[in-house]
Amino acid sequence: MSRNGSALDDPEIARAVETLWSYHRLDTGLDTRTDVGIGLGSHDLSVATVTAELYHRGLFPLIVFTGANAPTTVERFPRGEAVHYREHAIELGVPADAILVEDQATNTGENIARTRDLLAATGHDVHTVTLISRPYQQRRARATCRKLWPEVDVVAAGASTELREYVASIGDEHRVISMLVGDTQRIDGYAQRGFAAPEAMPVDVRDAMALLIDRGYTDRLI
Repeated sequence: MSRNGSALDDPEIARAVETLWSYHRLDTGLDTRTDVGIGLGSHDLSVATVTAELYHRGLFPLIVFTGANAPTTVERFPRGEAVHYREHAIELGVPADAILVEDQATNTGENIARTRDLLAATGHDVHTVTLISRPYQQRRARATCRKLWPEVDVVAAGASTELREYVASIGDEHRVISMLVGDTQRIDGYAQRGFAAPEAMPVDVRDAMALLIDRGYTDRLI
């Protein structure tokens, strides 16, 4: 670690983090038209920002924000992730009647399943979806959707920022790296448990995860 305290100034750590960052970012939904955009709740308000931007570009006519609270979000979004996301999107010019809210989900599987059920209950015939999430949640979100909602074609999107810019926006480098490690572990772990569809994982990604675990980024491991 350098004198300014950034782990990313260590070349070995930086390479490993960039490897995981690139693996998880798909960005297949940045120019694809779908039936609905689904903003997955988290601590990251950029999810709502990107969802609003894609709506204004005409990529989908309907938005669902989904998410209750987790221990990491309850202070920032005390009325629930989806509720705050909706308010932010409306501030960005999205019409209120273009947004549905699912405010009970507490994990990605529930985000997908509860949104699927909400859309069916409100009479929406959905064949294609855009999942909007934290940049590094895209692969896991897509895999979860493919398992729990196989009837739809799914693309994924997140904030179009570089790693260091994203870390600066969150303000907690250790947390972001730990989340990257945790999401990487979940790719295999959740597929094995039947929570998500399998995803290929290259050797360099596994090696990068192992190095970061060895360096102490274990806060989000299961």
